[in-house]
Amino acid sequence: MQRSRTRWLTAGAVAAIGALTLSACGSGFSSGSDDSSGGLTTSKKALTVLIGSSGDAETKAVNSAVADWTKSSGTKATVNVASDLNQQLAQGFSSGKPADVFYLSTDALAGYASNGSLLAYGDQLSNKSDFYPSLVKSFTYDGKFYCAPKDFSTLALEINTDMWKAAGLTDSDIPTTWDQLESVSKKLTTPEHVGLSIGGEYARIGAFMTQAGGNLMNADSTTATADSDANVTALTEVKKMENEGTLKFAKDVGAGWGGEAFGKGLAAMTIEGNWITGGMQADYPNVKYTIAELPAGPAGKGTLQFTNCWGIAADSPNQTAALKLVEKLTSADDQLAFSKAFGPMPSIQSAATEWKKANPALVPFLNAADYAKGVPTAKGAADVVTDFNSKIESLATSDPKTILEATQKNLEALLK
Repeated sequence: MQRSRTRWLTAGAVAAIGALTLSACGSGFSSGSDDSSGGLTTSKKALTVLIGSSGDAETKAVNSAVADWTKSSGTKATVNVASDLNQQLAQGFSSGKPADVFYLSTDALAGYASNGSLLAYGDQLSNKSDFYPSLVKSFTYDGKFYCAPKDFSTLALEINTDMWKAAGLTDSDIPTTWDQLESVSKKLTTPEHVGLSIGGEYARIGAFMTQAGGNLMNADSTTATADSDANVTALTEVKKMENEGTLKFAKDVGAGWGGEAFGKGLAAMTIEGNWITGGMQADYPNVKYTIAELPAGPAGKGTLQFTNCWGIAADSPNQTAALKLVEKLTSADDQLAFSKAFGPMPSIQSAATEWKKANPALVPFLNAADYAKGVPTAKGAADVVTDFNSKIESLATSDPKTILEATQKNLEALLK
């Protein structure tokens, strides 16, 4: 469940969003999606909350938090766990009966915001200034901050400590530059395992792009930057390590994702988000490992971040209560409780110190919030990334510049 919850832009998700988001359209109240002045709808109707859960722990934690809010506010709210969040969310909008509050991904934001389905309530949040700025950017569309980031994840480097010691490496050898990453990956590569294995997709290789000073699009996803020199440098570095045999994509070592390659001992290192900790504990509890921030590239430190927000429907008859519920769910107390229950990092800066104290081994993930970059949020970007991923699979025998130029054209087409 951990991998399916957090890996970005799987083929199924793209298909669901592509097919359903375009047809979903909220009717919109006059005080709906374009209103940021405080004119929210109010009624005595109960709220419905739609989530996509990673498992029993997440479901129980959200139910508990919502029940606490109901008790204190006097407004009833019911949590529904979607079997297919993208599909059920789209069906709710198309039928004119959406959930009041719901999980919303970055790649779904533009579609729903552009057709009037969402309330742009971000500026009305009492805790607006507490969210990490990069997360606010991920949920800003057409200049409007639409929804509160509910939590987030970043990518870091996971190292098998037994393999590390066997290669004669110490803590002082933990790589902080690309050259050092190449060096330790070579020392860690044996006939039994590769030094570094990652998913052959933008959601992992994109970290190298940010370290080189690039990304597929600019911070607010209004300009395509895929064919930049920085991105060419990043893909060239990954290709170099592939050709040297010190880096292999997960599928090339017989694994479904980096965490599986790492857990099965097929790789001494991987690059994954903090969700890997749950997977390792459940499936590979005997593997000893440590976590480090990703090595810096030519432009410095860099990583990708992944996040969802609490969306509020433009058609909700009780937006006022929905906003109050979201403020409670994104409070430090609730977010720290969620973190303890099922692992995500709080999206607010005021919870950082306590979170680090409770999760000392995971501090590198939260430290990365200072320089993490978001994934593209432009409408249709998910499909372009899927195409980019298909080309990345053959990176070892392809020209990085050619791959990126094709992706650039596809992204530019979205912005016309």
